[in-house]
Amino acid sequence: MLHDYAPILILFLLVAGFAVVALLLSDLLGRKRHSLEKGKAYESGMDPVGGARLRLSIHFYLVAVLFILFDVELIFLVPWAVSAAALGSVGFWMIAVFLIVLVVGLIYEWRVGGLEWDR
Repeated sequence: MLHDYAPILILFLLVAGFAVVALLLSDLLGRKRHSLEKGKAYESGMDPVGGARLRLSIHFYLVAVLFILFDVELIFLVPWAVSAAALGSVGFWMIAVFLIVLVVGLIYEWRVGGLEWDR
């Protein structure tokens, strides 16, 4: 069993070793020019606006978590779609129940205002 995964392990070790060596050589051989401009915050070519301590509503994070939750649940449709023919009608009804639960949860979150972060 370990013999089957040996090439992947060797490749992982080679990649990790290359990354560590490249970082060390860059740090040891590279020029170090510290300046005020290099220490300044930089975001997509624009000067930052406002402070870094901007307070966001907790609803913003809740919407993000809900998005990730529903997104990850929908990933389960891919294995089902690949093996739908082999699962037959039992697999169809199982995924139908899964999607009904998912849609009911989404409708509930929508109705209680869980998808609005700007309240």
